[in-house]
Amino acid sequence: MHSIEARGLVKTYPLPGRSKDRVTALDGLDLTVPTGTIFALLGPNGAGKTTTVKILTTLTVPDEGTARVEGIDVLASPARARKVIGVVAQRSGADPTATGRENLILQGHLYGLDTRTARRRADELLGHFQLTDAARRFVRTYSGGMQRRLDVALGLVHHPTVLFLDEPTTGLDPQARTAMWQEISRLAEVGNMTVLLSTHYLEEADRLAHRLAIVDRGRIVAEGEPEQLKGELKGDVVQVELSADAGRRHVSDALGALPGVRDVLVAGRSVSARSDDGAAAVPAVLAALSAAGTPATSVTVARPSLDEVYLRYTGRRYSQAQEETPAASRRTQQTEVTG
Repeated sequence: MHSIEARGLVKTYPLPGRSKDRVTALDGLDLTVPTGTIFALLGPNGAGKTTTVKILTTLTVPDEGTARVEGIDVLASPARARKVIGVVAQRSGADPTATGRENLILQGHLYGLDTRTARRRADELLGHFQLTDAARRFVRTYSGGMQRRLDVALGLVHHPTVLFLDEPTTGLDPQARTAMWQEISRLAEVGNMTVLLSTHYLEEADRLAHRLAIVDRGRIVAEGEPEQLKGELKGDVVQVELSADAGRRHVSDALGALPGVRDVLVAGRSVSARSDDGAAAVPAVLAALSAAGTPATSVTVARPSLDEVYLRYTGRRYSQAQEETPAASRRTQQTEVTG
């Protein structure tokens, strides 16, 4: 019933030039992915998503913990695991000096397909991903969307049962991103494939995932179906922007006494609270903030989103977490790319 299972994953990296100091990329991460689902690892850059994918795809070894894909221990039997998985990394693995068709045939040979079978599979995938007209063009001439479709095709040459997509739409324009979303959905529905998708796009996870896990600082802090996680935040979200930064305790005291207003969270000038009737609560919220000497510049009322879910479990807005990617995490990402 589960295609992916990981328990207690820990991974640290040495800081460049400081061999005694290490940065923690994963801090006891647990993960279970049901078979046949699209499962999203959602989190900002530096949260630990790519490190998780690299461990599950046998590209790196954890300091602690266990990981299985389709029941195969990826640490004890990496060669067996590679036969059942397809991987689309953040950076394209295609040879830019070869044609699209040549890349696919070579990939087939790497997985043990004979030449005839590899050519037939290449032509099948080129047609499916609408690349037939570009099959004999060098990959360096492909657009970003075309190259990404080829990357996915390369990951599917050997008919894997589990497909790992690490930030598959980063850098794509909106039209190409939408097309990729449609293809990912089709793979799970028609191909009966398990897809593990890592992404830092809230909309991507909300739109595609049957289930998702929010990753923050190397740990999973929330997991469930997107609608379930949003539904746990009952009522409306009242979002207020203040004219100036205010102390968290100061704002919480001002709003905490209001009837029907709860779960007040403050991040700089941004204040979020929940109410069963957000529209009715707005006048009282604005009056309380003004009386406390922290007047608002804008206010909005909306149904809960994944941004509010992230805020609930981490204590900060998703956009703030993206901006706060620490230097240590950036070094970790560089180590992953080069190491």
